[in-house]
Amino acid sequence: MTKTIIVADDDNAIRKVLNQALARDNYNVMTTGTASGLWTLVNEGHGDLVIMDVVMPDENGLDLLPQIKKIRPNLEVIVMSAQNTLMTAVNATQRGAFEYIPKPFDLFELGNIVNRALQQKNNQTNKREDNINDDEQLPLIGRSSAMQDVYRSLARLMNTDLTVLITGNSGTGKELAARALHDYGKRKNFPFVAINMAAIPRELIESELFGHEKGSFTGATNNSKGRFRQAEGGTLFLDEIGDMPSEAQTRLLRVLQEGEFTTVGGNNAIRSDVRIIAATHRDLTQSIRQGLFREDLYYRLNVVPIRMPALNERKEDIPELVKYFLSRSLEEGLPWKILDDAAMDRLKKHNWPGNVRELENLVSRIVALYSQDNIGIEVIESELSELNPIDRNQNFTSSNITELLETFVNDILNSQKDSSKKGNIYNQVLKEIERPLISHVLNISRGNQLKCANLLGVNRNTLRKKIHELNIPVTRTPK
Repeated sequence: MTKTIIVADDDNAIRKVLNQALARDNYNVMTTGTASGLWTLVNEGHGDLVIMDVVMPDENGLDLLPQIKKIRPNLEVIVMSAQNTLMTAVNATQRGAFEYIPKPFDLFELGNIVNRALQQKNNQTNKREDNINDDEQLPLIGRSSAMQDVYRSLARLMNTDLTVLITGNSGTGKELAARALHDYGKRKNFPFVAINMAAIPRELIESELFGHEKGSFTGATNNSKGRFRQAEGGTLFLDEIGDMPSEAQTRLLRVLQEGEFTTVGGNNAIRSDVRIIAATHRDLTQSIRQGLFREDLYYRLNVVPIRMPALNERKEDIPELVKYFLSRSLEEGLPWKILDDAAMDRLKKHNWPGNVRELENLVSRIVALYSQDNIGIEVIESELSELNPIDRNQNFTSSNITELLETFVNDILNSQKDSSKKGNIYNQVLKEIERPLISHVLNISRGNQLKCANLLGVNRNTLRKKIHELNIPVTRTPK
């Protein structure tokens, strides 16, 4: 029997595209541009699947979703939205949506989701809480495609106890993702306990995790519960899991396998009911090859992997992040600042090796140290130059070189009080580049000017002229 799909979206173009695409896949399609129209179709018993937008002219789709699930609990609903925030994904999932997809969407991906939804058994219903506060804000910010993948993964995992391994560079928000899983999951009324493996002496990690008995080692003057018992019923976040010593790895593996542990110096097994979320900036597969991390523990932790993108992978999120950090500074009693377009563009061109944490620190420093309300590119250039001195050992790309040239040119301009006067930037830049370039290639060529000219791709006479003009010493060395 041909399945019927209801498409509810106030955008006529989207209704038309989906109608054509779904019809090609041999589905019957019913369309409406309003929430009331959708409600009428669902209430009358039409449709085997609903694809609906969030924002419609007469009602928010997320407000209608619980009502749909109440009268037709087995009717799967796919939610789509241009409001590409984590809160949208969470609201959609917790209110009963089968899946959330951000706009613009890929028709092939949507087709796969439709197939999965229709294959879902009718007796499989997901009970989710409906009392979500729409004014709540999660700490993860950004509407980039990279963050959309994170939001969708988090939304799917909120109401599970699956072990999660979060990877990503330092400063990308791994703990924020872990907190979101806890704060909006079924364990939210129980403790969230975090422990950083890299910040605890190796000899104390087992005691910190599992607790200890009085007198079990020097300095153990009292019994200690340990982080596992502190997190009972809730979530234990193991940050920098790649720094965990091998002895503790073995004991953690036992907890994951058997659900119980013993304290240091204790004999009685203690049952554990915690959700484990681990995080690392290390390549654990490399650590396994080096014998530093247990392979069996890795597979126990890596049940569901989530990768947090670096900031240079989602630079389109920088304006929203800056606005958030500025607002938070305002709440702390600091003055409001505005970054002009040039300043914001400069932030987008920076590589951000420290990721979101680096951006947060920069914004905090600007708010605290600069009296002007409007922040221009000069301030940003100054802060970035002091914050990130050139690393001579870094691997340069064309974007790196472009950034360095932009910084150099801006420094020249800033040094000129009267920008209306005729300058000599072109020759200044060439001089700074040509001399070290020719000197380096001469060294590679062991002072052989013919070989140097060939490597540079210039005429030998041109090279000699440059050597003379730039006063470059030439020393022939034997092979």
